[in-house]
Amino acid sequence: MPKKNMKAIDALQEAQKIAFAPFVFQTTVALRKLGVFDYIFDNNAKGGVTLSEIAKAKSLTEYGLSVLLEIAESADIVSLDGDGKYELTKIGYFLSYNPMTEVNLNFTQDVCYQGLFHLTDAIEEGKPSGLKELGNWKTVYEGLSQLPPNIQQSWFAFDHFYSDGIFEEALKIVFRKNPKLLFDIGGNTGKFALQCCNYNEDISIRIFDLPGQLKKALDNTKRAGFGERVQGTEIDWLSENPQIPTGADTIWMSQFLDCFSKEEILKILKTAVKAMGADTELIIIETYTDRQKFGNAKFTLEATSLYFTAIANGNSKMYKATELIDLANAAGLEVKEDINLGEFHTLFVCKKK
Repeated sequence: MPKKNMKAIDALQEAQKIAFAPFVFQTTVALRKLGVFDYIFDNNAKGGVTLSEIAKAKSLTEYGLSVLLEIAESADIVSLDGDGKYELTKIGYFLSYNPMTEVNLNFTQDVCYQGLFHLTDAIEEGKPSGLKELGNWKTVYEGLSQLPPNIQQSWFAFDHFYSDGIFEEALKIVFRKNPKLLFDIGGNTGKFALQCCNYNEDISIRIFDLPGQLKKALDNTKRAGFGERVQGTEIDWLSENPQIPTGADTIWMSQFLDCFSKEEILKILKTAVKAMGADTELIIIETYTDRQKFGNAKFTLEATSLYFTAIANGNSKMYKATELIDLANAAGLEVKEDINLGEFHTLFVCKKK
């Protein structure tokens, strides 16, 4: 990318924003949690609301409210007019009411914030040094089912936000050839299995996942009345020789491979190739950093890579599409179709070479 021309005074200002970024973030969390953003927005139409009015309405001291609103105003989250009335800016509005921003902010606060303190250690040690802030596991995936409810909710809300929206488009591709047996690799809570069963009455699903997630997925599909059509097998892809059986018409991996290092991805794909027949389709869906239309999406994915580094497993990231294509080729796969899905995702339909 070409260098951006910036005046020294502007560069210094941006540097201070980075130096104090955690202060602004926690201010945002506090103002949301205290209901201040909602109250200000509700009064935007009448020209704003004063500090004393907010303090009285939200049962806060003017001192406590003032320190939050002053830095929020400097960060362009709220505006202050000559009459001392606060309004929510566009930035403040998106921080309060944009669904993507909400899941990102909650994920950062509840799942990542304390763990990111250990980022330097994670880089030096090659392991998720920040995971100890959540629990004593080798990877976060081992402990997902054991996380406190609020942290678990923020984790799954983040994960589902970047996957659920593309299911409708993806299902049309998955069922073009009327598969009878689908392997769902990394079934999570069973959402995709449920989507498949509702979409096609003849499909059978076999979910492969760690014990905690698998139990949750099978419980969810059973409650929905699909217990006979959805089966499950425990698997640890980090074990020495993971295996899956043959017989699947379709193998589904959605936002799964980014949870592993390149070496581990290659092992997973080679394992899948061994189980594939000539007509088996392997469908891979990911959000690639080099396939994003907008800078904010690329930024979000690159930030998510730091979550993988410090907290999730210490060795994975959000990859470029070119990297996954190279790994697929090395595993003995050929990418037959390369399809954009929604705003963020790319779907690869792979066949065995």
